Amino acid sequence: MATMSVSSATVRATAASAPPPLSRLPSYSLGHFGTIKEKNDTRLHSSRRFFLPSVASLNLRKLRLQAQGADYSPLSPSEDADDVEDGEFSWSSVVPPFLFPALGGLLFGYDIGATSGASISLQSAELSGTTWFSLSAVQLGLVVSGSLYGALAGSLIAYPTADFLGRRRELIVAAALYLVGGLITGFAPDLVALIIGRFIYGTGIGLAMHGAPLYIAETSPSQIRGTLISLKELFIVLGILLGYLVGSIQISAVGGWRYMYGVSAPIALVMALGMWALAPSPRWLLLRGVQGQGSLEDYKEKAINALTKLRGRSVTDKKTDKEIEETLTSLKAAYAKEEPEGSFLEVFQGASLKAFIIGGGLVLFQQITGQPSVLYYATSILQSAGFAAASDAARVSVVVGFFKLLMTGLAVLKVDDLGRRPLLISGVGGIVLSLFLLTAYYKFLGSFPLVAVGALLLYVGSYQVSFGPISWLMVSEVFPIRTRGRGISLAVLTNFGANALVTFAFSPLKELLGPENIFLLFGVIALLSLAFVLFYIPETKGLSLEEIEAKILK
Repeated sequence: MATMSVSSATVRATAASAPPPLSRLPSYSLGHFGTIKEKNDTRLHSSRRFFLPSVASLNLRKLRLQAQGADYSPLSPSEDADDVEDGEFSWSSVVPPFLFPALGGLLFGYDIGATSGASISLQSAELSGTTWFSLSAVQLGLVVSGSLYGALAGSLIAYPTADFLGRRRELIVAAALYLVGGLITGFAPDLVALIIGRFIYGTGIGLAMHGAPLYIAETSPSQIRGTLISLKELFIVLGILLGYLVGSIQISAVGGWRYMYGVSAPIALVMALGMWALAPSPRWLLLRGVQGQGSLEDYKEKAINALTKLRGRSVTDKKTDKEIEETLTSLKAAYAKEEPEGSFLEVFQGASLKAFIIGGGLVLFQQITGQPSVLYYATSILQSAGFAAASDAARVSVVVGFFKLLMTGLAVLKVDDLGRRPLLISGVGGIVLSLFLLTAYYKFLGSFPLVAVGALLLYVGSYQVSFGPISWLMVSEVFPIRTRGRGISLAVLTNFGANALVTFAFSPLKELLGPENIFLLFGVIALLSLAFVLFYIPETKGLSLEEIEAKILK
């Protein structure tokens, strides 16, 4: 985007209320990571469009320039009108580009929830409906973890193909894999077919978890980008709850596991049809043009048409041309002295390496700060506190799932108001406290079970307002456009690789260390993650993707 002293993103993010008193002037100066945003209250407007009055925009510009020691000169009426109108978008056009990619997250969560019930149904002599119900530990592990292996494969596939396929086509392929995998799994005649179906479905997970945050980030207005990407995490939690619900309904049916897995197929079909109808990412179209993959003018025209559709504007609206020109200027600057396609290892260099440390570090800590261990002991913790429902593992899962949903919703509502760093710092701080409380409970506070219950709820709530949604939000925002596709694929690979490592290591660690020491270990790791967040994670609230690249990564 443009690099003038008052960026269009700053104007777009300004609240419609009057500017604050001069005593609050420092909040408008460039902070540690270059954030210059005022709280955006425009979402409270009853109108379907975001817009800002020119007086508030001019006052904020004046305050900001004075805070930086610069001279203030009023914008011309035409300049101000352009900046005000640049913040407009139609809600009816914003929802579909979020909803259909987010179904990829819902199907990921659904697999987690459905597998918990399917693994029980599949091994029942009376209810499996098969002659091969007696599964060994290795065979059951392959069924349960088959989608995880597929997700790792999907992440590897995304690395070299992401920029070639594009975000939209990648999600269409992911939906097709979801559909095929769900059908094969649901109709599997034997164990081999079941494992193959699980692997295919998992490959769809790997591609969807790469393509969905990328597409949403590149097509969302910057004012609500954080909210929409975080809302995708809410869809994952909704998917988990849906999987639990279908599992509880079908758990007593003969062959119920087939229905549990098969329900994913119609959802995948809706996702595929929805993605087929959506416009491609305008930023990706411009990227291909700058990379020399065709006529730049043709790609520019396609990008204008795509952005017009995504914003719900008329074809004569000049704001679209302005946004495309700004993005194109940023892209040309990024490629001015570089090869069009870039190096295969470019993601490990310069600004891309910094972005990978930020994004990859977050998704790594997301997996290794103890979530599986806390949830594993949830049933015994609730039982010790005298909750009768804890005798039923499915009920415990549903209760915890609803609490996760509630806390994720809180993060979604606040991420574009409070920002990413406050949610991460407070949430990770809560995780550290909860893990040390659990350590204390198992070491010397065993007669106070409510301490463990409180620590359990604190952990789940803190995770869902921090690592849960914010990690994927930051991953989708921080990578430069040159390496965004490959960078996010590496972050997804890091996430699922760490997931696999924790899954395999948890059982032997549990036997070796016991609950008190395993919580202590995860508490120390969580403390390191808090230091990482405090000293290395920037604030990206309200900044366009181009501004993040220009102000934070360079």
